[in-house]
Amino acid sequence: MTTSNRREFLRVTAGGLTLAGLVGRASAAGAEATIRPGGHDVLLVVDVQNCFIPGGSLAVNGGDEIVPIINRIAPAFRNVVLTQDWHTPGHVSFASSHPGKKPFETVQLPYGTQVLWPDHCVQGTEGAALAPGLSIPHAELIIRKGYRQDVDSYSAFLEADRKTPTGLGGYLRERGLRHVYLVGLATDFCVGWSALDARKAGFAATVIEDATRGIDAGGSLAKAWADMTGAGVKRIKSADIAV
Repeated sequence: MTTSNRREFLRVTAGGLTLAGLVGRASAAGAEATIRPGGHDVLLVVDVQNCFIPGGSLAVNGGDEIVPIINRIAPAFRNVVLTQDWHTPGHVSFASSHPGKKPFETVQLPYGTQVLWPDHCVQGTEGAALAPGLSIPHAELIIRKGYRQDVDSYSAFLEADRKTPTGLGGYLRERGLRHVYLVGLATDFCVGWSALDARKAGFAATVIEDATRGIDAGGSLAKAWADMTGAGVKRIKSADIAV
């Protein structure tokens, strides 16, 4: 042991903290950072569907990269719910339903401003199916949204008219589930809206950041994170989940 190392050792031990104590503190810090989901927690897997991964009609960049992450952490949750966009052919949110309009332009509908999308996640099509490789056999519920012809739906809790419930909130309350952990696509639309609505409905909400990917249209990703932070939505990494 060098002179400088001996001095440092004496300084630390003189303060009443031994090497064992240092190790103990480090272990305690690690334990505090590890989240072990319990019986009141639920993993909400949002719209991990073919249309939203590379090769799909409304692909999110890197959308396929979250599948192995979700598969890894899902077994840590005894409660898992999945959502699917489930649009009718000719849905009001499709640009193709509005002559002269192009994808990502907007129109005014009775419930407000609607972004127009490429046709996607049409009921019963391959594009609406869950992404290849997604494997969560113990998932207990699939919530389908956006199946009403004249109203879009981003949130897993409420349709875009902001008054028509999907039934998810009631299901979670009936089951005694209180904390919603969110993963899926896309961070700045369906994941973000679901997280905000979870908070409005009285649930704790946490987004597992690296198990989501965003579209980021015109700064929408930064805005979504700011809105979620302001609403009390927590932001963690998949490594924070004990699996």
